[in-house]
Amino acid sequence: MKIELKQIPISAIALDYKDNNDDGVVGYGGNLNIRPPYQREFVYKDKQRDAVIDTIMRGFPLNVMYWAKNEDGTYEVLDGQQRTISFCQYVNGDFAINEKYFHNLTDYEQEQIMNYEVMVYICEGNDKERLDWFRTINIAGEKLTDQELLNINYTGAWLSHAKRLFSKTSCNAEKIGKDYIKGTAIRQEILELALSWIAGGKDNIASYMAEHQHDSNANELWLHFSKVIDWVKCTFPIYRKEMKGLDWGRLYAEYGNEHYDIEGMERKINLLMADEEVTCKKGVYEYVLSRCTKERTLSIRVFSDRDKRTAYERQNGICPTCGKKHNFEDMNGDHIVEWADGGKTTLENLQMVCHECHKKLTKTLYE
Repeated sequence: MKIELKQIPISAIALDYKDNNDDGVVGYGGNLNIRPPYQREFVYKDKQRDAVIDTIMRGFPLNVMYWAKNEDGTYEVLDGQQRTISFCQYVNGDFAINEKYFHNLTDYEQEQIMNYEVMVYICEGNDKERLDWFRTINIAGEKLTDQELLNINYTGAWLSHAKRLFSKTSCNAEKIGKDYIKGTAIRQEILELALSWIAGGKDNIASYMAEHQHDSNANELWLHFSKVIDWVKCTFPIYRKEMKGLDWGRLYAEYGNEHYDIEGMERKINLLMADEEVTCKKGVYEYVLSRCTKERTLSIRVFSDRDKRTAYERQNGICPTCGKKHNFEDMNGDHIVEWADGGKTTLENLQMVCHECHKKLTKTLYE
């Protein structure tokens, strides 16, 4: 691999700067691909963007940038996209700093910016060498997410369409799913979520992307995501904040083909949300979908150590199930009347059961 350090003025980099939205961002007289497919969207906040311009106007050095040279003589930004777009946007008149656009500056101030030289390492090599180098330099700055790194290997029409649907601010996925999902579109988190839903988990995303990389569009992914969101809205028509961020894709895969009494399920949800014994309100949804068999999802309130010690002494350390005496550390607190049958987490409803018997009781309860 050949690596060369160059000093390139902003006037050259910002020449013919264009942001064509879905078609990418170019500069350097049309010869620099500022946002290759593996790069994230522009994520700098105003304060970060303004700091870049302030650094340039003070004549302070920006961190070194990295470009890759293509076989046709064009270039693409490996590292430095956010800084490059910041100063190109300012020169282009897209924003003002302290109420001053670029065209409001004095000739001297404009020349100071345009003549500022950016330190750029330019590398030449095959695709594998360039991607390996990209991963290496990515240890500095704001690291790429796992999904952003995956995007490096699976570029094409399919990924471009998927990014339009899932990776833009106010994208379609964000519009229909914002109340039910977490994550930032421009950091590829919503795309990663949608892929994990259709692929059956994050570990299977790479395989799914490899299989569909050369598809002409990402309609299959979009239809599955839409189907999951529609199912949630139909199954739970009354929205609660606890619904946001649940693994709806997994729940749809497990319960999406079952038929439920929607009104009856809503009454059960109301009771569970009001029950102080239920400490994990988010778990209520999987609990009712499982037809009240997965009690673990609710994280029923546990007995205090003080109450467990009191119950242990009250029983003289005798396990009521096997009739043997055990040390306190070898016993678990257990509901005499199970929570599902109306039992409360109180001292009066507490018994200490040895570990072995507790395992058997728990296994029987959830089978």
